[in-house]
Amino acid sequence: MLQVETTIDTALLLKAYRLMCAEKAMADTYEKNRDITKYVHSTSRGHEAIQIAMGLQLRPYDYASLYYRDAMMLQAMGITPYELMLQLLAKKDDPFSGGRSYYAHPSLRRDGFPTIPHQSSATGMQAIPATGMAHGIKYLEGRKKINTAEPPVVLCSMGDGSVTEGEVAEAFQEAVLHELPIFYLIQDNGWGISVTADEMRTMDAYEYAAGFKGMERRRVDGSDFLKSFAAIEECIGYVRENRKPILLHATCPLLGHHTSGVRKEFYRTEDDLNQHYKDDPGPKLRRVLLDSGVAEDEIISLETTIVNEIEEAFKKAVASAEPEPESVYLHEFAPTKITEEKGVRSPEGGRTIIMVDAALYAIREIMEDHEECILYGQDVGKRLGGVFREAATLGEQYGDDRVFNTPIQEAYIIGSTAGMSAVGVKPIVEVQFCDYIWPGINQLVTELSKSCYLTMGKFPVSSIVRVPVGGYGGGGPYHSGTHESAILTIKGIKVAYPSNAADMKGLMKAAYHDPNPVVMLEHKGLYWSKVPGTDAAKTIEPDSDYIIPFGKGRIALEATEEKIKAGNSAVVITYGMGVHWALNAAKELGGSIEIVDLRSLYPMDEELVMERVKAHGKCLVLTEEQLLNSFAESVAGRISQQCFTWLDAPVMTLGAANLPAVAMNMGLEKEMLPNKDKVVAKLGELLGW
Repeated sequence: MLQVETTIDTALLLKAYRLMCAEKAMADTYEKNRDITKYVHSTSRGHEAIQIAMGLQLRPYDYASLYYRDAMMLQAMGITPYELMLQLLAKKDDPFSGGRSYYAHPSLRRDGFPTIPHQSSATGMQAIPATGMAHGIKYLEGRKKINTAEPPVVLCSMGDGSVTEGEVAEAFQEAVLHELPIFYLIQDNGWGISVTADEMRTMDAYEYAAGFKGMERRRVDGSDFLKSFAAIEECIGYVRENRKPILLHATCPLLGHHTSGVRKEFYRTEDDLNQHYKDDPGPKLRRVLLDSGVAEDEIISLETTIVNEIEEAFKKAVASAEPEPESVYLHEFAPTKITEEKGVRSPEGGRTIIMVDAALYAIREIMEDHEECILYGQDVGKRLGGVFREAATLGEQYGDDRVFNTPIQEAYIIGSTAGMSAVGVKPIVEVQFCDYIWPGINQLVTELSKSCYLTMGKFPVSSIVRVPVGGYGGGGPYHSGTHESAILTIKGIKVAYPSNAADMKGLMKAAYHDPNPVVMLEHKGLYWSKVPGTDAAKTIEPDSDYIIPFGKGRIALEATEEKIKAGNSAVVITYGMGVHWALNAAKELGGSIEIVDLRSLYPMDEELVMERVKAHGKCLVLTEEQLLNSFAESVAGRISQQCFTWLDAPVMTLGAANLPAVAMNMGLEKEMLPNKDKVVAKLGELLGW
């Protein structure tokens, strides 16, 4: 342990005390102006010492993932009280989110400051993206892609209560498994809103971390600035030198409200509050200054000056501009350069390939050209290359640092891509079956989907999440689902669902070059075209330049002009396996059927859909999903609204029976799912045959 007496000089102590005074003045100002500070917020009161010690020691080449009580840490890094107040009041010039996110929810790309990606409010969820940042840094270091004055450190700051979240365990497991350069700072004030530590855990974060072999641990009194500064200096030094994880458990008093909306008087006793105020970091550091020879008059003058400065900053923030209402529509996605179909879809003399190989070849070409691309997930490493052989040979070609297995941790697989993207790595990951995506949905919603929007475009998450979907051949209830409707309720992500090899390759390329998160739904029944009637999923392999923009559908089959003119035609709007059911059904309906393959579900090619519905006047929306409340029904509703005066019949829909899961028995499976015969019957009904 470094000797604090020789490490911290008086000038630094005065700087720390000035920051503490600012935090107290800000908290007092917010409390006195509750009618103005109407948006929910937390302050750092009680946590100032550990946070200042941390903020002063991070460097511009470091990375940080903070939590909602870390306003003091931001000030110590150099964020001004005025800037924090702009976010507090949700003002236009809020530098983090433009009035979209809560107080002390930073996102920062600024010269001279650590990089701070999107910060959500979900307790403990930042542990996975933060660990993903460290994972990405380790990869880049191994490839000699980082050139900074010192090796960078990733800080993950959390409250002790958050450590009970299961996703924190996933992050810790990966940190020790891969020996990642991450510093977990755990601030323990003994409360989780109104729940005491004794009610919610049998061990604190320090004790819990002992279960993760390889996690270095320290404790510190987080209300004592001298001890906090020394402990953080040691911990940062450990990570910089050893490139391994460390956890620092800091005990702190909670002097303010949990938030402005959950006030301390609601649940805390006078005795409890008095006990916490004994450890107020401000008076402790003030005594150190006096003992160091700083005159009390100088301290009083500093305190008075700070109060006046905060008062002026608050007045200025209150008077600043509100966001323009129309700005709410900005930054759903970062712009993509892929806006046109390019390359050769069917090269002369090209070989025919199956769909699973189309994805494999696309990723191989991507990895060959882009060293920042990595691939990981369950069983995708070189020993197996994916349970569908969808990553076969990639591990041997590109090495264990670029293609590797993960534990059974869907949350980490998905959420870590946000951290990878923030440091410049572009991950392609896989969730083994769609029925197992649910543990990762929290990260997809909380971290990936909102990042671009809430950071005003500073941190789009460039990642591809591959998800095998669909039922056939007795796959059973946990390997047969296709859940696009649930995924499509998440805004801020793009969703593709190819039906053939050429589209698979073109969409995979587009997904990689898109700066936004993409979910690729890949029907395992089409991977090898082993299901009868799916030969059309095989195509000539497109060339290496072939790419398809998202939001551009394709006419997979045209009806005859004669049938269209006679009013005896219908258009099927579908995707994935539905394309093949429709193609086989059309063979029995004599040129009356046109098929629109959506290819990407969001964005969707509404222009093509509405144009073709208007041309035919009759429409069937076909899906493999359970029909009730589905994406297919949503599309049918939009068609009904936009094409009402062109329709000659109600828009029809066809999908799976509305049951909780696909049964194992193949006879039951057949009864539940659509097929060619059911499509023929529904189209015959639509055409009046």
